[in-house]
Amino acid sequence: MLRQLHQKLRGRKVIVTRMYSSKESMEDKLDPLNRLCKIMMSCPKLGLDTELDQSGIRISSEMLDDALKRFENAGMLAYRLFEWAGKQHNYEHSTRSYHIMIESLAKIRQYQIMWDLVNKMKTKGMLNIETFCIIMRKYARAQKVEEAVYTFNIMNKFDVPSNLAAFNGLLSALCKSKNVRKAQEIFDSKKHEFVPDSKTYSILIEGWGRAPNLPKAREVYREMIEVGCNADIVTYGIMVDILCKAGRVDEAVAIVKEMEFSGCRPTSFIYSVLVHTYGLENRIEDAIDTFLEMEKNGVEADVAVYNSLISAFCKVNKFKNIYRVLNDMQLKGVTPNARTCNIILSGLIARGETDDAFKVFRRMLKICDPDADTYTMMIKMFCERNELKMAHKVWKYMKRKQFVPSMHTFSAFINGLCDNADVSRACVLMEEMIEKGMRPGRMTFEKLRQLLLKEGREDVLEFLQLKINLMVREPLSD
Repeated sequence: MLRQLHQKLRGRKVIVTRMYSSKESMEDKLDPLNRLCKIMMSCPKLGLDTELDQSGIRISSEMLDDALKRFENAGMLAYRLFEWAGKQHNYEHSTRSYHIMIESLAKIRQYQIMWDLVNKMKTKGMLNIETFCIIMRKYARAQKVEEAVYTFNIMNKFDVPSNLAAFNGLLSALCKSKNVRKAQEIFDSKKHEFVPDSKTYSILIEGWGRAPNLPKAREVYREMIEVGCNADIVTYGIMVDILCKAGRVDEAVAIVKEMEFSGCRPTSFIYSVLVHTYGLENRIEDAIDTFLEMEKNGVEADVAVYNSLISAFCKVNKFKNIYRVLNDMQLKGVTPNARTCNIILSGLIARGETDDAFKVFRRMLKICDPDADTYTMMIKMFCERNELKMAHKVWKYMKRKQFVPSMHTFSAFINGLCDNADVSRACVLMEEMIEKGMRPGRMTFEKLRQLLLKEGREDVLEFLQLKINLMVREPLSD
């Protein structure tokens, strides 16, 4: 049974590869990146190098960077391409290519391979501050705080002197991962070694604001002023943001007026925060007034401000106004992005208006590229409606656009298939997910495991568990 399943899965992929090889379109011939991505999407992992060698594609740093970004959710598959490219004649990896690959590997916790790349960069004299800031960010995001601090401390051993930029990078990584207390501790112990600037203080203020700990944020702000660091537009923006998040929008407005009095004009970001906060508080008239005030003050609305206004209208279920906002964006030449689409879709799905959600999805496809959240929402929506054919259509469209699904997208579809007892297809997706270097979440795997046991397919379960065990041995997590 296991052998038959494995052959069936492999057979499918071989057929797809052959179809690609024999029916290559003229467009693909003219677009090497498109050809490269099609090979990556369709070729079995074991035959990837051979298929790439036979393609005749001449790799460049720009092409590799674009491909790696497209496959950033499939770290090990991206690494196979990275390794293949490094062996090509008259080609050398750029610093940017190394950085993209390091980020991709860290995302799936392949830390040993990540550090192997760092050592290779060292031998080539390519390491810089940004290399270590990327690693610190990724460790902090994975809640590996000590590893993030260790990375900062060993920079000198890699002949990259730590400076204020690296210090700020460490503090930022810790604050954004909700480890602001550790960041403050490090700041207090090293602020005489690295003279802080307004960016340093802004990072800490923002960190305490997210904690949330408004008194501590104010304390750091006062210290900044006392040591002679003047607040800049970034600091003001952070203070407005954390005050709004603390429910003190009127105090945030007072800061905006203070800025205007001192000749510092508020940015579109600050206006977007105010509009968004008014929306959350159902103060829709204040949100509209703030938007109009921004335009009156000569600040051009960007997509972030429009998204905040759309979100405010979603909150009060005024969807007709949302379509008016979209028309206004078109008139002003502001292109909606995936976030715009996701806000509207989320609002419609929450109201149970799934038909309208699908109409919006189809309309937005003509304007902007969906992101992983967009695809995940649509697939989950169709699965919950027991419309697996439509979920599969969205999945196929995503693949046709050469978008590599995220772990959450895979999980949404696998869960939907399990809920509808489509075990075979769930297994195919589970294997694809694992082969792309993504560990399935505990709950997703458990759901599939129970179905396989119920159907007496222990051999398939053993096969999938074996593939997971071949990955880095870390616990499953959702």
